[in-house]
Amino acid sequence: MEPPFPPFDPDGSAGKNNEKPKTVQATRLRDIPLRKIVPNLLTLFAICSGLTSIRFAIEERMELAIAAIILAAFLDGIDGRVARFLKSTSRFGAEMDSLADFVNFGVAPAMILYFSQLNEIKSIGWIAALLYVICACLRLARFNVMLDMPDVPKWQNKYFTGVPAPAAALIVLLPVYVSLLGLEMNATTAWFVAAYTVGIGLLMVSNLPTFSGKDFSKSIRRDLVLPMMILAVALAGLLLTYPWSTLMAITLGYLVFIPLSFAQWKKDAAKTAVEASLTDK
Repeated sequence: MEPPFPPFDPDGSAGKNNEKPKTVQATRLRDIPLRKIVPNLLTLFAICSGLTSIRFAIEERMELAIAAIILAAFLDGIDGRVARFLKSTSRFGAEMDSLADFVNFGVAPAMILYFSQLNEIKSIGWIAALLYVICACLRLARFNVMLDMPDVPKWQNKYFTGVPAPAAALIVLLPVYVSLLGLEMNATTAWFVAAYTVGIGLLMVSNLPTFSGKDFSKSIRRDLVLPMMILAVALAGLLLTYPWSTLMAITLGYLVFIPLSFAQWKKDAAKTAVEASLTDK
């Protein structure tokens, strides 16, 4: 008798060479370890958080909507690391992570902006939200394709091409942070918000290099461990005490950091070109 649900196949191996377990015993021998499921559960929780942020936005509870986006970003940041730690990375998890990023950092921020401010200019505001979502979709599709490019120079792994979706989700919400700090928003300011929303969307699909932080996440110098722990605690305290001011400062800092990333990328590219010319000689 066939089971009511298809078997969980995180790597797509069941369909290879049309191999199927012939008996119930064979199926049980191929049971999935629990560690393979944990990272996927974290991704599903992230999707739930992103969708819940849309509900809060519709109910005009913007503080909770932003908190749900931040929670989704946190879960997105740890699910891959948990998968690598548990040695449970899979193609299924990677595909679901991309879908989660589209919902959490594409659709959800656009809906928060629309229900909070862009609806003041009706169709134009909706078009701005749509353009941001489309840019997020294109950015994630391009990111997935670039993962399969084997000829990328090693030094370029330090950079993303364009602004990554989680960062874009947090910086595109700058107008909401400002409004929560007490600045009155109206139909006039909504036009600026629409232009800002489209601009952040274009940054996602642009070729601007931005620091990925991958090298930093691998290891930390021993003498920097304690200062980093203190800074992390201080940042958490600021987020809990002055959330909107802190998020606004982080957003402005990131936007200022983009030109610095581009300048460093040009230096690294020039250095690599010089080393390559010397090697050829």
